[in-house]
Amino acid sequence: MTNTALHEMGLLELRDRLHAREVSAREVVEDHLARIEQVNPALNAVVTVEAEAALAGADKADRLAAGGGDLPPLHGIPMTHKDTLATKGIRTTSGSPLLTDQVPEHSDLIIERLWAGGVICTGKNNVPEFAAGSHTYNPVFGATGNPFDTSRSVGGSSGGAAAVLAARVQPLADGTDMGGSLRNPAAWCNVVGLRPSPGVVPTVPAANPETWLSRTGLMARSVDDLALGMSVVAGPHPASPLASPLPPEAFAALLDDAGPADLSGVRVGVSIDLGVGVPVAPEVRRAMLEQAEVLASLGATVEESAPRLADADEVFDVQRAFEMATNLRRLVREHSDDGTLKPEVIWNVGHGLQMGAEQLMSAAEARGRLDAAVREWFGQWDLLLTPTVQVMPFPTEQTWPREIDGVQLETYVEWMRSCSVISATRCPAVSVPAGFVDGLPVGMQLVAAPYADDRLLRLARVYERATRHAEVAPQP
Repeated sequence: MTNTALHEMGLLELRDRLHAREVSAREVVEDHLARIEQVNPALNAVVTVEAEAALAGADKADRLAAGGGDLPPLHGIPMTHKDTLATKGIRTTSGSPLLTDQVPEHSDLIIERLWAGGVICTGKNNVPEFAAGSHTYNPVFGATGNPFDTSRSVGGSSGGAAAVLAARVQPLADGTDMGGSLRNPAAWCNVVGLRPSPGVVPTVPAANPETWLSRTGLMARSVDDLALGMSVVAGPHPASPLASPLPPEAFAALLDDAGPADLSGVRVGVSIDLGVGVPVAPEVRRAMLEQAEVLASLGATVEESAPRLADADEVFDVQRAFEMATNLRRLVREHSDDGTLKPEVIWNVGHGLQMGAEQLMSAAEARGRLDAAVREWFGQWDLLLTPTVQVMPFPTEQTWPREIDGVQLETYVEWMRSCSVISATRCPAVSVPAGFVDGLPVGMQLVAAPYADDRLLRLARVYERATRHAEVAPQP
């Protein structure tokens, strides 16, 4: 028996303790709820708590364990869920004053799979309004603070999720990622966040079943913990037309395979500006170049190179506007003038509504060129290394950066381009902890060929184990 506090344990260790009946689900959930009470006043990460229902769920899980049979893979694991993901019977606000009392009658697929896998829901965590932007604040609950410095942004839009992970509230977190919403907060909270390839974790239900830009995925404190979670939530669904060749067993296999000890034979292309002039703060640039040297020391061949990504901005901007308009146009039409909607939401939906056929066709052609360029590049290279976030965490009262390294930014999405350019591709991308600058975490983004998600995690794990950056927790 270890003396480690339950909330300090990673997902694998906690799972093993629960499956061995060394600790009860009620003990784990009680510890989790106590941790929320301890740290949430400073963080403002958990916005809805379902303590009574969670304890009842823990007792039910303990009765199952007492029966002596097989247990589900995430038996007894407590989780708060992203407040944009529908949770049946539990308030889901999307950070909007218009939805403060919304209680869905269904759950999104990732939630269904987590619950079927044994997860016990304890509530919801904070988001930007309608997940618009990579800074977690909204008029309903306010801003979420970074566990490493609560006066600084936690990132977003899965910001509350990253905060509860880093603060040792829970060992696994769900989220969505359109322009970086799993990777950005992971980088700023010293955890691991994966944007999967399309369809690996189906988005069900969806207003548009063909949607591909926004993806659903997970964050965790280590690559192995993330792989365990992905083995539960990945896999096809008949309601999703986005077929994935990657079965959940591919992630489970990572846990049975120690993997390579180094990166010998791995070719890594490094690009700080992604070849399209993405502005990056000098301290972030330095950190990335230092980590490129770490990869080289682990045996990788590291050179400056990147796919031709000149079409990525057009693809992302048009598809983002199209998807946001598809999902939110009715709300915007009804409430655009009453002050209840975030200006950035109104702007992006308006952009989508104004697009014509020529713009959509041009973006479709650009996507074809982009896909071909990425496919060609990954025929020669195994990984692309680039910054996860272009800047360090900024003060929570700031809505978004207006300038990076002397470059003026005109819109709230431009400071996320290091992620959004990758979002325009079919590639999986993972943010892994890459050290600290003045006590604040820096994330390194590693990108692999489409549907090489499992290999991406296997190689990222080599770096993680060599550097041990991910083991650093915020101080109370």
